[in-house]
Amino acid sequence: MLLSRRLFIHNVSALSGGMLMAPFNLFSNNVCEFQQSFPAREKFGKNFVWGAASAAFQTEGAAYSDGRSASVWDTFASKKGKIKNGDNALVACDFYNRYTTDIALLGQMNFNAFRFSLSWPRIIPNGIGNVNLKGTDFYNRLIDTCLEKNIEPWLTLYHWDLPQVLEDKGGWTNRDILDWFGEYCTTAAKKFGDRVKNWIVLNEPMAFTSFGYLLGLHAPGKRGLHNFMPALHHAALCQAIGSRIVKDILPGANVGSTFSCSLVEAADDKQKNTDAANRLDAALNRLFIEPALGMGYPEDTLPFLKRLDKYMKPGDGQLLKANFDFVGIQYYFRVVAKHSGLPPLYAGQVKPNKRGAITNTMGLEVFPEGIGQMLQKFSGYKNIPKIYITESGACFDDILNNNGTISDNKRTGYHKETLFHLLKTKNKGIAVDGFFVWSLTDNFEWNYGYKPRFGLVYIDYATQNRFMKDSGKWFSEFLSEK
Repeated sequence: MLLSRRLFIHNVSALSGGMLMAPFNLFSNNVCEFQQSFPAREKFGKNFVWGAASAAFQTEGAAYSDGRSASVWDTFASKKGKIKNGDNALVACDFYNRYTTDIALLGQMNFNAFRFSLSWPRIIPNGIGNVNLKGTDFYNRLIDTCLEKNIEPWLTLYHWDLPQVLEDKGGWTNRDILDWFGEYCTTAAKKFGDRVKNWIVLNEPMAFTSFGYLLGLHAPGKRGLHNFMPALHHAALCQAIGSRIVKDILPGANVGSTFSCSLVEAADDKQKNTDAANRLDAALNRLFIEPALGMGYPEDTLPFLKRLDKYMKPGDGQLLKANFDFVGIQYYFRVVAKHSGLPPLYAGQVKPNKRGAITNTMGLEVFPEGIGQMLQKFSGYKNIPKIYITESGACFDDILNNNGTISDNKRTGYHKETLFHLLKTKNKGIAVDGFFVWSLTDNFEWNYGYKPRFGLVYIDYATQNRFMKDSGKWFSEFLSEK
């Protein structure tokens, strides 16, 4: 999610800092023009999908229960200094044992969809071969619980938790992963396709390839272009292969993939800064969507991508083309770009504190209005039938009051402003068919551990008790309007 894009810019460029967003009156008494008359749910359309999102590794816990094997993130988190505060996800939110409680809370907030991911090492502990029936039984129970609550399951096949046994063979740098991933997708489609109609192949491939295989900040902790380039190409191939496998097995399924995106603007009109903005835009917004659409990699803007020729095989150009029914875009922030002397991007960003920007508790700037521009950008591509916002959210300091309430007005304001700009864009004729909040509950935020809280539901990790935040109560009221 968003943390990865922030770190990408921070580490690939010479400039440190958080995400950039122009200040607005989110935290004032006059939040914005819609404060007193927020549009009703019906304005978004009768068939608009309203959901909340989660991910297996970030929430499930039960790390070695019922046959699950280690993922790359279990291994990475066990290494000293890799995760803030030494946190790990051995228990996480204990979703594996408390999923009925969390789905009930989702229903209380009147969402009609739940985006979750499968744990590859829980389903196929050896990465390939024998299927762990206790693992598939868990997801069958989860899917059935959603359907009983009239909540449509949206299943993500891969949200970063590669089985460690496959990483030991090279992971995403090994071209054999095309076969490994294909086998996994086939298993999932056959096991769950009778009830799951909506499928997401990969979650933010730019994030897990760049941070796991270029910068070493995420699992598996590898560094260097010699790792990143094959991982990039194999992930791009897998997002297409996975889409075709699911469609072949389930012709009526709604199949897509999710892409991190950031509004990128130049710091000024100097040529070197506008060029830097174009390079960052290509890396953050074009790198995976364009090959999936048959356009190839954006080598015109990022010449270093020509090194991919080393990993291209005959026919790969066709294999890269995906069979998507939709794309999911995941938006949190904009980047104000300026030239940097460091390769391969030669681009960095202006720090938020140099512009007096409003930020969240992680120092990331809040810029929900950029969602409209990103929708316009992605809608400009041909052959994208539908667009969903599959993630958007914000972390702010949450205080659990003695009476069990959490007054998170800033988060409520963030979501209202985001939805307001989404609707403005939709009313201009830009098709967007759904919105998923990141996230349903607080969770393990990768190398940042548990401190950042994005959830509509607060989790007291010491007791695993759940408390709906005021933002969740706002969604409950807003979505109750039929």
